[in-house]
This record gives sequence, C-alpha cells and structure tokens, in this order.
Amino acid sequence: MNPLTLSDAPAVLKEFLGYMQTIKGKSEKTIQEYFFDLRTFFRYIKLSKGLVDSSTPFQEISIEDIDIKLLESVTLTDVFEFMNFVLSEKNNHAAARARKASSLRTFFHYLTNKTGQLSRNPVQELETPKLKKSLPKYLSLEQCIELLNSVEGEYKERDYCIIALFLNCGLRLSELVNLNINDIHLKEKLMKVTGKGNKERLVYLNEACIEAVEAYLRVRPVDGVIDKKALFISRLNKRIGTQAVQQMVKKYLAKIGLEGQGYSVHKLRHTAATLMYQHGHVDIRVLKDILGHENLGTTEIYTHLSDHQMADAANSNPLSKIKKRE
Repeated sequence: MNPLTLSDAPAVLKEFLGYMQTIKGKSEKTIQEYFFDLRTFFRYIKLSKGLVDSSTPFQEISIEDIDIKLLESVTLTDVFEFMNFVLSEKNNHAAARARKASSLRTFFHYLTNKTGQLSRNPVQELETPKLKKSLPKYLSLEQCIELLNSVEGEYKERDYCIIALFLNCGLRLSELVNLNINDIHLKEKLMKVTGKGNKERLVYLNEACIEAVEAYLRVRPVDGVIDKKALFISRLNKRIGTQAVQQMVKKYLAKIGLEGQGYSVHKLRHTAATLMYQHGHVDIRVLKDILGHENLGTTEIYTHLSDHQMADAANSNPLSKIKKRE
C-alpha cells in the first residue's frame, strides 16, 4: 500500500496493517479495504463521542490521534450505531456492511488475542449483516464457445489464450495478470498459479489451454518488452494490467450480445467452476483446490443445479408418469 496513503493513520492502525500484510500475507487490495473500513469507523467514533466539531466534514476528520485509550472505550452499542450510520448515512448495502463488520472483528481480535493491547473485545458478539444468497451468474456452454469464436484482431492469439485460461482453469483476474512465462510447464501440462495470500497451487492444463498457450507464445513480443518475465504483454510492451483485461473481455462479451447483462471477467471464473461441476461432475473438494478456495463453503455455491438438471430430477421421479384414474 502506498505509504503516503497511511501518512495520517495512527500507529495502532499501521501496526495492524503491517501484521496483516507481512505475517498473514493479505493482498494489497485487502489491506486497502481494511484501511478504508477502519478509517470510516474511527471517524465515526470521534464524531459520535464529541471529539471533533460536529460541523467538520466527515471526510476531513483526522484519525491520526486514535489510540488504545480511545479504543478501550468502544462498546458493542457503539459498533451497532456505526453499522446503522453506514446504512442510513452512507447507503452501504449488505455486502459493504458485512465487510466492515469483518474488518472490525479482525482488527479487535488482533488487539485482544494477538497483541494483548486490549483486555476486552467489544465486537465479539457482533453479527454479520445477512446477505442475500444468489446463484453465481455464468455463461452457458454454447455462449462460451461463441465467446471464444468471437476473438479476432491484432492480439487475437493473446486474447484467445486469456479467455481460454479463464474458462478452463477458473483463474482470478489478479492471478492471470501475474502469470510469468516460467509458471507455464507445457511438457508437464501444468501451470503454477499464485493466489490470495501468495499461496501457490498447480493447475492442470487441458489440450485446449496448451494449444492456446503455444499459439500465443509463437507471437508473444520479445523485443522491447519491459517485463520480460510476464506471460501476457500489453500493446505498450508491458505486463498486461487488470483494466486492460477487463476491457478486452467486455469487448468480446458485447460482440456476442452479452453487454450490460452483468457479465464480467469474474463471471468467467464462475463459468469455469460451474461447467466443471455440472458437465464434468468434478468432486467439490477437487474443485476447491482448482479454484484456490481456502474454505469448502466458498466452493459450495457452485453446487447449484441448472434448470435442466432440476427438470431431469423431477421427471426421474417414479411417480412422474402416474395420472389420476378416471
């Protein structure tokens, strides 16, 4: 995280973020989320306890003076009122409030259980806002084929390879852009992927992926490339960035008529997982390892049944053909 961003952060917050990044191996994005969530909480606490003039714009409230003494005064009621504040004043939806609750639990757990700076954890009984469970959005098998067939243009080998890896291997966006050439082992049909928390896993490359990678490597730029280790190179001869990949995928989704329907790069990961589970009958524990999930519960969202499968199940009932006797 940019040190300038933390220039106004109190020592207790800097120490926590340092622990989460270096010891727990959390990603830069996760560290930023912790910082933003806790900064909002600290500002609210100062405002609610009358430690700052009520006319001060919320975004201008300094958190530099937050210390253990103030944190000792925090109660569960304060936290409940904070959650109501971000709902009513900041219009935070359930997912955003759930993330803030998680950040607070992690922070106060660190202060009580890890460093002993607090003797009482005020958020121990804090519940996570209930999230509406929804099935992950994904492309059908036919739409996947159409998407792959839509790839064309100057960078067609690169773009095709990227989409093929998303759809076949279920990579996260960050995992794909961070791939290096030496992570690809074509002879062994394996790819080394660095996931969340810098955890490495090996992903099997099927025939489609191998052909796509080989085709791309034949045209991958060499001269003038800035990051020579990077697998995927942008038009500026640098490692391709997340935004460029998102725009590229969005372009091809629009080309097959899926623009503005909630599809994205991450939905390609959902698609890979769903197709492996529904069509390949992959064991949920194997799928967990392929996707790099820490908990099996995260993977279980892909065990949903398609409409076709539910219809087949209903029709397979031995009573499905029995009609009322005249």
